[in-house]
Amino acid sequence: MEEIIYVDKPAGMTSFGAVARVRRILSQREGHKVKVGHTGTLDPFATGLLILLAGKATKKAPELTKKDKIYEATIRLGETSTTGDPEGEITNVGAVLPSKEEIVEVLKKFTGQIEQQPPIFSAIKINGQRAYKLARAGKEVEMPTRTVEIYSLDLVDYTEPELKIRTHVSSGTYIRTLAEDIGKALGCGAYCSQLRRTRIAEYDISEVELFDLPE
Repeated sequence: MEEIIYVDKPAGMTSFGAVARVRRILSQREGHKVKVGHTGTLDPFATGLLILLAGKATKKAPELTKKDKIYEATIRLGETSTTGDPEGEITNVGAVLPSKEEIVEVLKKFTGQIEQQPPIFSAIKINGQRAYKLARAGKEVEMPTRTVEIYSLDLVDYTEPELKIRTHVSSGTYIRTLAEDIGKALGCGAYCSQLRRTRIAEYDISEVELFDLPE
């Protein structure tokens, strides 16, 4: 068999959990174990498009990785998180929240090529080990910065203390880090409270046939 599978991952499920469920369903259908792989993960708290490859299609992985993506995100201002998302330890900064005009001006500074320092709690490998595993073990992790590109960054809504954005980014961009950096630039702190991936390259979640992923 050879299949490209599109999944709308729910919040609370890991990407590897989604892979395991699809593998189980396909293996039962085919009557033998089916190889299934992903072309890029989503954080457990995030929802949205995952592209999985089954059977001989796994050979196409290099063609479908490192693609640009579109996200919709909710950023909570005035609070920070140890992980940059709702799963970390939340701290109330107690800062004065910015105006909509101030937010619009700050967002402009994050359009184009920018430098990002990926979060410690990420799947990036440091000396052969996943950064999040080192962090959970209490080890000091120094994440190297990387250049990413923000093709567009639009303010969708601002109702204190949350702002909603839609952004088109290059591969390797961490929206959690973008949220934190926006909070720092605004002087009030922030973390990404909700995240949804709606598009990977030319594949839009509203246009592809989604695989039925049972709870």
